Amino acid sequence: MEFFKIHRDIPFMRNALVFNVISFLTFAAAVFFLFHRGLHLSNEFTGGTVMQVSYAQPAEVEKVRQAVVGMGFADVQVQNFGTARDVLIRLPSQKGVSSAQQSERVMEALCASEQGRIADEQQRRVCKTAAGGEPVTLHRTEFVGPQVGEELATDGLKALAMVVVGIVVYLAFRFEWKFAVAAIIANLHDVVIILGFFAYFQWEFSLAVLAAVLAVLGYSVNESVVIFDRIRENFRRYRKMDTVQIIDNAITSTISRTIITHGSTQIMVLSMLLFGGATLHYFALALTIGILFGIYSSVFVAAAIAMWLGVKREDLVKAGSRKEDPNDPNAGAVV
Repeated sequence: MEFFKIHRDIPFMRNALVFNVISFLTFAAAVFFLFHRGLHLSNEFTGGTVMQVSYAQPAEVEKVRQAVVGMGFADVQVQNFGTARDVLIRLPSQKGVSSAQQSERVMEALCASEQGRIADEQQRRVCKTAAGGEPVTLHRTEFVGPQVGEELATDGLKALAMVVVGIVVYLAFRFEWKFAVAAIIANLHDVVIILGFFAYFQWEFSLAVLAAVLAVLGYSVNESVVIFDRIRENFRRYRKMDTVQIIDNAITSTISRTIITHGSTQIMVLSMLLFGGATLHYFALALTIGILFGIYSSVFVAAAIAMWLGVKREDLVKAGSRKEDPNDPNAGAVV
């Protein structure tokens, strides 16, 4: 399926140096903000209290969030858990306040927002309304220590490193080491820029955002592979073109596919960003930034770096032993 067909190749590589300089400056700014301001880690990494409560009716998550934020907590995560009536609340650690004290204060606030009051009943504290109902029930309270958060951060970095190594090995086997190096530089460019945005704006970096970063790595490398595939095909088909013309033709001929694929994906991600609520906000935001820069890096960074590294026909095409017609543009080579 093609929305349109471009009959003349667009000279992308003519401005490759300009785009690479812009990419380098953006990358350097992202690294600066990462070291200067650091990431605003969620309590999944720094430690805190996790509460699970259930409501007699389907829970109003936004109402629960406002009740907890109204107590002075700055970084609170509130989300449905399992069913529409169950809610999971993550609270950051507070100096001098125990996990039990935190959960008791939050429970009192949630009970008050349901026009109830905390009462002792059969050796347990419950939320009671004047009519005798229990609008909200506390099921469990757990403390997540900084050590657990440190383990999560370590495991996350290991996952990121394994994904990077896997991509390099895959591209080196499928194509050639120059393409593998180009693709991984372009993909890390996307990841660092996402992290740079989160560091500059001090957006909360949670496990969901880490998952989005890993997803962007896979998404971006897929676009690079499509363009590299077309470059390899072009080397086989157009023997009179030089490397720059081959790359320009490969990018131009895949533009229609790029617009369809990324346009539909971006619409889905923007829907999550606009209508997904607070739970999906930073996850969708990381994906939105990653997809936008993933398109840019696949076209203007990965292909250009492969060109700077000196990729040529001999890297991808083996000469055949049979005689060939020199005027046949499709003659000759075996990949």
